[in-house]
Formats: sequence, structure tokens, C-alpha cells
Amino acid sequence: MSKIVLIGASGNAGSRILKELSDRGHIVTAIARNADKIEALPNVTSVSGDLYDTEKFAELLAGHDAVISSVMFVSSDAQSLIDAVRKSGVKRYLVVGGAGSLEVAPGQRVVDQPGFPEEYKGEALGGAKFLDALKSTDDLDWTFLSPSAEFVPGERTGQFRLGKDTLLSNENGSSISFEDYAIALVDELENPKHTRERFTVGY
Repeated sequence: MSKIVLIGASGNAGSRILKELSDRGHIVTAIARNADKIEALPNVTSVSGDLYDTEKFAELLAGHDAVISSVMFVSSDAQSLIDAVRKSGVKRYLVVGGAGSLEVAPGQRVVDQPGFPEEYKGEALGGAKFLDALKSTDDLDWTFLSPSAEFVPGERTGQFRLGKDTLLSNENGSSISFEDYAIALVDELENPKHTRERFTVGY
């Protein structure tokens, strides 16, 4: 049992991560812009927080064993979040990443491929920028977990594959459910194997 703070606990991925943490018995401080939207679960305390107010946000994070952030990159700032975690004194930081910075071949990112949807480009490039910021951070034990190309509601099967920097795919394409992603992230929290690394999960 650990004390975890989850930023973005009411979102698609965040809500599944919150349930996974609660089901495994962790004590969670769940943060969202609107705390009323956070599901009421055992061992969960809901809090409203403004991630752009670094000083106050750092106070919310302090005293926990790890921070998990599950926020849209276009509506957050990588450096503000990293600075808040630093100021809080928490060393373990896990980030719900994006698929855009994964590679389809050496040096060829998903986001740079012909036909990549224009409407997702801002979010994908924001995720790549966040990963770059983490890579230059040497005083946090960070992990960045990229989902597959299709990151969607589904079932909690526990059957998936892990990779490093290359997009995972099978005969049905590249996908992972929010529910199975949550398993992979909380597994990493409990048994760190990718400290100061990015990895990915998919079917």
C-alpha cells in the first residue's frame, strides 16, 4: 500500500487508473479541475487543483510516495508539472504519455508520418515535448508510458505486450484499452522496471 497522488483523475485514462489503484489498496489523493467529477472509491480523497499554480500544486503533491499525471498535453505545461513535482519532494513520477513520439522505424516518429491526423498533432507534439523535458530531468525517478495508436474504452483483460520506443501493433492494428493500460501503469508503480525511461503497452 502506497500513498499516491493522481493528477487528472476524472479523465478517460485517469478514471481507470484511479479504479486500478483503489482496487489494489493504494491510498489516493485524486486531483482534477472539478473534484465533483471524480468517482467516489475506497481510499480515495478528491481534491480540486490548478496545475499552473506551481507553489500550491506542489503542496498538494507533498507527502506522497509517487505522483501520476494523466492530463492532456495541450492543456498543461510540462515544465510547470515537473517543477511542481520537484518542489513537492516526491521523487517517483509516472506520466501517461502519448503514442505520437513512438517510432514506426528507427528515427521515424508516428506523428511525422504522412496522413497523421492534423487534429491530433498538437497533442502528439506536446507529448513528445514532455518526454524530452523528462529526459533532461536527472533528479526525479520518472517513467513515461506511451499507449498504442488507438487508446480507447474496452475491457480489463490483463493480456497485453510491453515495448520500448517502437509502436506495437498486431493484425488488428495498434490499440490498448484504458483498462489494460491502467494495469500496466500500476504494475510499473508497484514494481519499477522502467525508471527514467519511456515504454509502451499494446495488444
